[in-house]
Amino acid sequence: MTMNLAATDLSKTPTAKESPVKIACTDVNLWYGDKHALKGITLDLKQNEVTALIGPSGCGKSTFLRCLNRMNDQIKGVRIEGSIMMGETDLLDPKLDVVNLRTHVGMVFQKPNPFPKSIYDNISYAPLMHGLVKKGSECDDLVEDSIKKAGLWDEVADRLDASGTGLSGGQQQRLCIARAIAVQPEVLLMDEPASALDPISTATIEDLIQELSDSYTIAIVTHNLQQAARVAGYTAFFYMGDLIEYDNTGQIFTNPGQKRTEDYITGRYG
Repeated sequence: MTMNLAATDLSKTPTAKESPVKIACTDVNLWYGDKHALKGITLDLKQNEVTALIGPSGCGKSTFLRCLNRMNDQIKGVRIEGSIMMGETDLLDPKLDVVNLRTHVGMVFQKPNPFPKSIYDNISYAPLMHGLVKKGSECDDLVEDSIKKAGLWDEVADRLDASGTGLSGGQQQRLCIARAIAVQPEVLLMDEPASALDPISTATIEDLIQELSDSYTIAIVTHNLQQAARVAGYTAFFYMGDLIEYDNTGQIFTNPGQKRTEDYITGRYG
């Protein structure tokens, strides 16, 4: 199936800045049992930039994303080698407090997964549990600020006690983004955050991603090449567990350095 990029104005692709490195990944290898799923991945995520991870299904994009907050630890038989540094902290250190890590590296999943609680409680639960705020006005302010940052405040301000599961799909996903940023992370991981949404909700999420990149370092897995071109300053192309190419998005989409990247971008496979 040919992937048509004609509808995407690549001149509007976010400009990649020479930003400092937020997370430095060096020679990351991962095995599911005997299957070598990630093969020597070396990749820097730039601070306050959106990095899109693209490639065919099963190529390692989501596996790599889950390395950044240790979600792969929950899978039996996983073995990982290499280095993932955020500042002076090695995120692969077996002694690392993984619960604490996930307050610094938040995640938004493919399908919206609000808690079966009120909108307010969806946002306040983790900050209260981690002792980041106290009940009362301090917590109220955090809830309001998080929902505003997720672009949802005008739609839910008068019904914070309503269930989060009663919102529309797009609203639920923005609620999940608000929940992720409520613990004040430094990095946001997004695994196809708009793939289950309608076009209008998708556009809203894409606008939100670009706004959030002013405050957060964002890595997003997407199968939608137009989406990668619209939201990401940098793009990494994965294939069969290898990182084939990583560059600013404009370069990847208009003048890729690798034939396999060009073939994927132009729809010859994938």
